[in-house]
Parts: sequence; structure tokens; C-alpha cells
Amino acid sequence: MRTITVTEPGGPENLAVADAARPTAGPGQIVIRVVAAGVNRADLLQRQGHYPPPPGTSEVIGLEVSGTVDQVGADVTGWTVGDACAAILAGGGYAEYVLVPAGQVIAPPRGVDLVSVAGLVEVAATVVSNFDHVHLSAGETVLVHGGAGGIGTFALQYARALGARVLTTAGSAEKLALCRELGADVAIDYHDDWPAAVRDATGGRGADVILDVMGAKYLEANVASLATDGRLVVIGLQGGRKGTLDLNLLLTRRATVTATSLRGRPVEQKAAICAAVAERVWPLVESGEIRLAPETRFPLEAVAEAHRRLESGENTGKVILTL
Repeated sequence: MRTITVTEPGGPENLAVADAARPTAGPGQIVIRVVAAGVNRADLLQRQGHYPPPPGTSEVIGLEVSGTVDQVGADVTGWTVGDACAAILAGGGYAEYVLVPAGQVIAPPRGVDLVSVAGLVEVAATVVSNFDHVHLSAGETVLVHGGAGGIGTFALQYARALGARVLTTAGSAEKLALCRELGADVAIDYHDDWPAAVRDATGGRGADVILDVMGAKYLEANVASLATDGRLVVIGLQGGRKGTLDLNLLLTRRATVTATSLRGRPVEQKAAICAAVAERVWPLVESGEIRLAPETRFPLEAVAEAHRRLESGENTGKVILTL
């Protein structure tokens, strides 16, 4: 099969098409013939040598795919060769075939193009698991950073579906307009004084939940933007790994700072998250309450261009590789 290899850690020019042996399904596993693979910021970090896969996982980049079932392993029920499917992965997605634990494979939502599903499954799993983690509830206010990105475009819509009031940040007039179109109550240019804008939008109270992809760069401002009993959940480190935390401010607001990662979770946790996505998210997608993000598609052979596009910061929505 064709796959993508990293010749050495570094830039997109170090991504190359290579040949590899096709995987074989063992007990409890499924082999998927890949139609499309989502491109995520974690992929960029892995290419650079900063985000190695968990032990025993494929070295091939790629955390989400859509396609059709190619092989079904022993003890796997409910799947037949040729069935359309989608999956979250610990690695291996940039390839024509990928081996996946059966619990991480779900049927796609009805009426959605199978290529588009490759850009939906990972963001859905990430957002659902994190909003569950911090118990986002109806009537609360949530701040979603990066509202025009793959995570953000889904998160602000899912938060609205949960009954939350949604604030979001983005970096251009076009992206801010998209956020409003997708349902954000308040869209803030992050080049401006966004913490002040959050205070203004909440009457000085702050946000109950903040979903953050920036990490260290925003840590102090995020904590200062929390309401009493507020929860900050960090899911990305685009702005660095180490920041300063005002513990007194955290204490006086009875606030929580937490961080999660989907990739390294045990298989049984990922299976539960996938089941939650199928049960709670897919009906919202099928009904149109959650709209698909804009997409930029590249063929597998143009993977370097796909990475450059995502790294540029110019992309809106999802970048998807097609096979």
C-alpha cells in the first residue's frame, strides 16, 4: 500500500510517499480501506519530532480517517466488508489501509459525504470528551479559542446545541463572520484586547468554561477571564508549553485548570467516546443543527502542501487528504 513517511524530523518537505505492507486484522480489530484522512495540528508536531506516537502504535502520521471496511477480525460483530465507516486513531491514517481497534470505528452520519467525515470524527471526539470533562451545561457561557479552525467550528456549534452561550476568538474579519454564521453569540478579534471583550460580553463575570488550543501564551489571560467556579481546559499548545499561573486568582475564583489529550487514552475510553459521538453528535449533523466546517482538500501525494496550508494560519475549517 501507499503511505506517507517522514524522512527525518523537520519541515513539510520531509514528507514522502512510500510503500508499506498492508495490515491484517487480528481479534477485535478492523482494517479500513481509507478514502480520506483528516489533517490536524498534532500531525504537524509529529512531523517535527515533538509528538511521538504512543508505544506500539504506527509511526505513520494521521489521527482520523473515513473509508470502507476491508477486513473484520475475530470476535468483531456488527461490521461487514464494504461498510462505510469512520475512525479515530492513535496513528497510521496517512495510508491506503489502516488497522483500528473495532471500538474506535463508527458508522458515518447519514447524508454526509464520506470524505467530509474524515474531517469531523476527531474534532467531534475531542470536543465531546472535553465538554463532558468540564461538565459544560445549558445556560453557561463558554469561550472557544480559534473558532474558525477545525476544532472551533465544531465546538461553538456543539456548545450551542448544549444550550450554552458561546463566545469565540478568531483572527480576521472573514473568520469572525464565519463564527457568527455558525452560531457564536460574540466573536472577538484576538489581535485586540480579547480578555476585556470577554469581560464586556459577560458583564464582568467571565466565562464558565474556556476551551483553549493555545496553552502557555493564553494561560494568565484565560484564568483572569474565568467566572467563579469556572473551568479552563487546555487541549493544544500552539502558544507554548510553560506559563505562569496565579494560584491566588485561581483560589479566589474556585476555578479549575485542566488539560486532556485524546490520542493516549486507553482503547476502552476511546470506544466510549466514539459511542457518544455516534449517539449524540451524528443526529445533530444529520438534522443540520451542526453544519460541516469549510474544507480544503489535497490528494495524498500533496501532503506537504496540506501541512503548509495548515501551518500558514490561513486555513478555515479542516484540511483533508484524499486517496
